[in-house]
Amino acid sequence: MPALTLDKYEGLGNDFLVLIDPTRELRFDAEIARALCDRHLGIGADGLLRLSRPRGNGDLLMELRNADGSIAETSGNGMRCAVLAAMDHGLVDRDEMTIETIVGESSARLLAKGSTGSANIEVGMGTATITRRAEFDRETRKAYGVSIGNPHLVLIGEQPDDLVVTEIGPDLETAVVGGQNVELVEVPSSRDELSIDTWERGSGFTLACGSGSAAAAAAVRLAGLVDDVVQVHNPGGSVTVELVGPASSPEVKLTGDARRIATITIEQIDLESLLHVLMSQE
Repeated sequence: MPALTLDKYEGLGNDFLVLIDPTRELRFDAEIARALCDRHLGIGADGLLRLSRPRGNGDLLMELRNADGSIAETSGNGMRCAVLAAMDHGLVDRDEMTIETIVGESSARLLAKGSTGSANIEVGMGTATITRRAEFDRETRKAYGVSIGNPHLVLIGEQPDDLVVTEIGPDLETAVVGGQNVELVEVPSSRDELSIDTWERGSGFTLACGSGSAAAAAAVRLAGLVDDVVQVHNPGGSVTVELVGPASSPEVKLTGDARRIATITIEQIDLESLLHVLMSQE
């Protein structure tokens, strides 16, 4: 196994290891993702991203594995990190691009680039399909199922509340076949902002979730509590969600920051040792 060079990026504290692999020749399986993303024995990240040449008419292909090695369909924060990484590595030489994922194509646009490795980026998240859910039995919470390329359970309620996302997230994640992301949303005090905590499928509690921010904003708009442009506050920072079209199936744009943290090279012997340690613990 050759040495691996990766870049680490983050969007509002939601961090990713980015593997630049134009011809998709490098290892990108569940085992290597778990090893690299392990925060104690590996490098540490919420997910492993691979950027390669497009399969279709897009500018690049983004593939994502969660920290547990499972495949993620899409990621709002991940796409912003992918845009910045693609520009940093010269994979795309313009401010607008199309990113291919396993669930389709997403448009992306660089709005501003800072001097410290950061950038403000807008990505198209596609259509959010929302349905009212009945399986969550707390009367203080409205429950919505939201699909935005990946599945979400959005729970809207008054605060303070006895629910903590790290306590209810693991059970709710596995309550449906294939799993789901879980967002706890505080009923907003104004029509242009809301606050969320997220339990991400395959990664657990994260400081921010881009697709979760989009799903939460769409569900809260359907509930009649916010308008078309919403600031969504995550523990790691805020993103802007723009919703256009029908309340039950709006088109969604997500705008927020991404930042490059470091480049990491793992020598062959270190990588083999890491994999051996992780495999011995399973």
